Amino acid sequence: MLCQECGKRPATLHFTKIINGDKNEFHICETCARERGEGLPGAPNGFSIHSLLSGLMDFDPAGKGSGQGQAPAQPLRCEECGLTYPQFKKLGRFGCSSCYKHFGDRLDPLFKRVHGSTAHVGKIPQRSGGLIKTRREIDRLRQEMQSSIQKEEFETAAKLRDEIRLLEKQLQGASPD
Repeated sequence: MLCQECGKRPATLHFTKIINGDKNEFHICETCARERGEGLPGAPNGFSIHSLLSGLMDFDPAGKGSGQGQAPAQPLRCEECGLTYPQFKKLGRFGCSSCYKHFGDRLDPLFKRVHGSTAHVGKIPQRSGGLIKTRREIDRLRQEMQSSIQKEEFETAAKLRDEIRLLEKQLQGASPD
């Protein structure tokens, strides 16, 4: 396979980028990778997961970072450990648990870009996940009920309320508490 950039040399680096379920593959040679600033695995300044995440953290849709030629007066800093956002980008890890709170507005776009969502829902086991599924269904029905109330669809809201109560009774009978 030839390099997608130059079309002359064999592609030796293969990148796969998946965003919101859309998969894009890139095949480039070492020379084009160096020109683009991509690191090479095993090379002295080789590619690392940290450099990948650092590149993703430069994504700033809200325009809160430095603008064109404008640097922020004071970099965003964790009040607990003193770690700045630029230091976090360089290190690739937080200094303490409070960093999540202090850098949160910058992390949500990153998580959404990497994972496609900002909420982790995980997978539910087929055999033993009944209680979890029921709780999620109750949460979904509550949201739907609130939406019905706001739209003043009280009959629909009452039906949803009854369905929630039925599911909650099932949970009380099934849970060992």
